[in-house]
Amino acid sequence: MGIFLKQVDYTYQPGTPFEGRALFDITADIKSGSYTAFIGHTGSGKSTLMQLLNGLNLPTKGTVVVDEVTLTAESKAKDSRLLRQRVGLVFQFPESQLFEETVLKDVAFGPKNFGVSDEEALSRAREALSLVGISEELFERNPFELSGGQMRRVAIAGILAMQPTVLVLDEPTAGLDPKGRKELMALFSDLHTKGMTVVLVTHVMDDVANFADQVYVLEKGRVILSGSPSDLFQEVQLLEEKQLGVPQVTKFAQDLRNRGVAFERLPVTIDEFVEVWLHE
Repeated sequence: MGIFLKQVDYTYQPGTPFEGRALFDITADIKSGSYTAFIGHTGSGKSTLMQLLNGLNLPTKGTVVVDEVTLTAESKAKDSRLLRQRVGLVFQFPESQLFEETVLKDVAFGPKNFGVSDEEALSRAREALSLVGISEELFERNPFELSGGQMRRVAIAGILAMQPTVLVLDEPTAGLDPKGRKELMALFSDLHTKGMTVVLVTHVMDDVANFADQVYVLEKGRVILSGSPSDLFQEVQLLEEKQLGVPQVTKFAQDLRNRGVAFERLPVTIDEFVEVWLHE
């Protein structure tokens, strides 16, 4: 069934002097097995929306439906808990959530917290760590002795050990070097290929073009644009006016078009550019 948001509003600290409206009438359809990206400036509501997807927050108005679980303003804690077993949320800088004395124990903590036996939790932890490229020799190390990139992989393994059907990624490659970013994006792509629904928040438009099949653009808590990357990134002027930008190859193709090169449609990936150029 995937995820469906219908006319969702969210207000922080309602009824207090600090009340602030973060989301306005959000409707979005995240299909099962899709790779959906949300883009927008800081403060546009992206992180707030991601926290609604796994029940960390409840909508002030409207509904969030994930498979057979429906969340509204009146939902109970047990509904949110059920949702978190289906939707894994990877925060920006997830390594800050590490706390156990060994890598293996940290990754096993989540499944154990949801009632999985110690043996099964450790089995899941080993499998998840292997999946993210952490070698067995590091399993008994203190996670804070690892490199920054390794710590992030361990934190992501902790989410994967919960065996979610949806993986929500809030700027998952922030602060990583190009090699580390490329490796993590390849990991998420592989998980998607194996059937996992992936929801990505990012400022990197090339990642949106290369991996996503659906994009929502948020501005001041509202959806202002949506569509496939191929369609959305044709709106170069609009996206640049919004200071969001487009993939590098799309910008290059637009510059060529301005100099007289005819493009029926602007390419949004390197592969598309090569194909178009060879047929010119």
